[in-house]
Amino acid sequence: MKKHGSGLGETAIKAKPDVGVAVIGGSDTLSVGDIAKRLKNWIPKVADDSCEKAAIYHAELLKFNKTLNLISANTVKTADSVHVADSMFASLIVEESAVAGHAIYDFGSGNGCPGLIYAILYPARKVFLVDRDQRKMEFCKHVGAMLKLGNLSVLTKGIEEIPNGSVVNAIARGFAPFSKALLTCRKNFPKGGRFFHMKSDGWANELASMPSQVFSHWSPSLLGQYRLPEVKSEMFVVMTEKIAE
Repeated sequence: MKKHGSGLGETAIKAKPDVGVAVIGGSDTLSVGDIAKRLKNWIPKVADDSCEKAAIYHAELLKFNKTLNLISANTVKTADSVHVADSMFASLIVEESAVAGHAIYDFGSGNGCPGLIYAILYPARKVFLVDRDQRKMEFCKHVGAMLKLGNLSVLTKGIEEIPNGSVVNAIARGFAPFSKALLTCRKNFPKGGRFFHMKSDGWANELASMPSQVFSHWSPSLLGQYRLPEVKSEMFVVMTEKIAE
């Protein structure tokens, strides 16, 4: 498997130590301003305005979760790290390798992570959120309008409804194992298309179990890794580039 970057072969992003905003009872008890400060402290290279918008998204995520079940109950208190910061770290890595001049699709977007966060961080990049769940997509439309994200479009449809060969860049988080994701989306990508996968520490075994014929169409590369603040989980971004029709 290829590796990109320098040093250890992939981009390693380290969050700063958790200082500045104390949390008693979970980040769900903090104000939008405090969440923005925490995000800025964890990922200093992200602009203040982007951190503020991401914090507003976090507030709306928790608000609507009560009726839409957008995130699991055990991640509510750490949602700023597990969902928002996770999407921010991954977006920074993906943008370095995404094909310039083309939109990026978030397959199985659900609650908007990571695509909505990507749209916040990179307003010059067109972002499409793709998911069949109408209620969750209405939530994403609501947040996109609230934050005035002119580069964001929401597609309430299945991936198979996306025209063949039209997706040059795509990202997915918790969508499907490598083999299923690549077989499901194969026709959506032209040769040279890039599919970015956000994975946890079991990604290597998952990739190793992929049928050999899949490798004749896709070439995998580990792009980068990062540790989520507070929860300390190691996360990875793997790119699969389509090398044959």
